[in-house]
Amino acid sequence: MLTGARPFFFRLTFGLPMFESPARLPRAVLWDLDGTLADSRDQHWRAWRDAMAAAGRTLTAEQFAATFGQRNDRFLRSWLGDDQSEEQLARFGDEKEARYRSLIEAEGLEPLPGAASWVRRLNAAGWRQAVASSAPRQNIGAMLRVIGLADLLGVFVGAEDVTNGKPDPEIFLAAAARLAVAPSRCIVVEDAVVGIEAAKRAGMTAIGVGLDPGVAADVVVPTLADLTDDAFEKLGATLRFTSVDVARGLQTPRL
Repeated sequence: MLTGARPFFFRLTFGLPMFESPARLPRAVLWDLDGTLADSRDQHWRAWRDAMAAAGRTLTAEQFAATFGQRNDRFLRSWLGDDQSEEQLARFGDEKEARYRSLIEAEGLEPLPGAASWVRRLNAAGWRQAVASSAPRQNIGAMLRVIGLADLLGVFVGAEDVTNGKPDPEIFLAAAARLAVAPSRCIVVEDAVVGIEAAKRAGMTAIGVGLDPGVAADVVVPTLADLTDDAFEKLGATLRFTSVDVARGLQTPRL
């Protein structure tokens, strides 16, 4: 027992320093990508439409809208039929993703309002950052390069890194672990309701972008440019080491 000492935390699952004062525990921002940092919905639509046409099939805008943002393995069989093997489905998905990457690399993308400035400001302020996206890792890397943020967001978790997609919290927990930050010390930025649900199930704070004000996020704004200058610091001041962290492998404070 250490007498007269401030609380300390012991490193287990999330790789925190062996002894760390609560006030110095790292904080992180976990970014969704498409629709949050940049918008490549149109390129996804054209890539899927053309891939389906090349296979002699028609894709409607309604079909696309109903599945946009989901992992390919969640819906491809319903598009292509039960007679397709897993290998055929995977190969078709890979062909579409290659078309998508070619489009964004040829046409370029711009970060959404406020996105690039917030990533840079948070980096300068010492926040750890990662991308947690349902997209394949190659797409994430290509998109970050195109919007000019690859140097600041070198840590990311993609579809290949997890078993379950959002609203399961697995992807955000994996991103937090890679950053060695406890879940309750993370702020998730998301533009989808399932992403907000995943964040809350992970025990994290959530910022909703472009969502209905009634969504279960801690803060909701039309765009990242609408966040107040102190938005992350205010939310950061509320972050605590909690029982959620204990349940996921981090010990409670001890004197």
